[in-house]
Amino acid sequence: MLFLTESDVQDLLPMDQALKCVEGSLMAQNEGGALNRSRERILLPHLSLHYMAGALPESQRVGLKVYTVTRQNLRFLVLLFDTETGELVSLMQADHLGRIRTGAASGVATKYLARPEASRVGIIGTGRQARTQLQAVARVRKLTRIKAFGRDRHRLQAFCNEMSGDLGVSVDPASNADDAVRFGEIVCTATSAQQPVVRGECLQTGTHVNAIGANVANHRELDDEALRRATLIAVDSLEQGRKESGDLIQGLANLNRGWETVIELHSIVAGKHSGRTADDQVTLFKSHGIALWDIAAASFVYRQALEKGKGMELDIG
Repeated sequence: MLFLTESDVQDLLPMDQALKCVEGSLMAQNEGGALNRSRERILLPHLSLHYMAGALPESQRVGLKVYTVTRQNLRFLVLLFDTETGELVSLMQADHLGRIRTGAASGVATKYLARPEASRVGIIGTGRQARTQLQAVARVRKLTRIKAFGRDRHRLQAFCNEMSGDLGVSVDPASNADDAVRFGEIVCTATSAQQPVVRGECLQTGTHVNAIGANVANHRELDDEALRRATLIAVDSLEQGRKESGDLIQGLANLNRGWETVIELHSIVAGKHSGRTADDQVTLFKSHGIALWDIAAASFVYRQALEKGKGMELDIG
């Protein structure tokens, strides 16, 4: 069994490859050649345990991601198995893997749903997830300027400085969340907000929104007007969205809009659904983060590790 550290994963999983992994897993999901099991949670007073599983039989891989959350820390692991032998082939630390595959999913959604000429991004959130959101979007659209908003002004300025250097694009602080939303032709939210940070009245005509936070039923990043204006709502998994998407669970009910109006992203990627049909449409990708992305990305990392001699071999009997 090959053990891979966060450092190994960072070295072996560049964003360009993560985009290919996620898009490939979406194609497999559409073709029926993949299995995904939604996240389950065990909630304790001072800790929560989260686990999710998926299988890509054509790649001969099945696996599980498990992570814990406390006030002090988060710990992520992916266990990767061979579908033919049942052997555990790799155990890898998966904090970086989770962040980059989540960013890549928004990149894929942007590739298929944002207007081709969209070049300005407004982002709310300045954490590690926000970084990979911008890195992915910058690889599928030619960006000219970015505005970011976060509540901590010092952290916001540091984020803008870092991402400007990373992307070679001007990243400037927004005065507030509305300012970032009004600015963006592509809007990304990567927050732990419990109440909406995106007001629909601030969205430009033709905007595409990637919303990756609020994966708890009583949390929201988007208000009802944002959902009302979205003529196309895509998700990674309807099953998972019905369980944990506060934005959709609450918003669709308030608007008397049914879940039948929500589509899974894989059908757009595979060309079975037309996706955006007009430049003036507001489109939304509500991301929850599914296990298939983890298994696809982990499979690539494992193959690269074997080729490049990375990781530590452990004999587990």
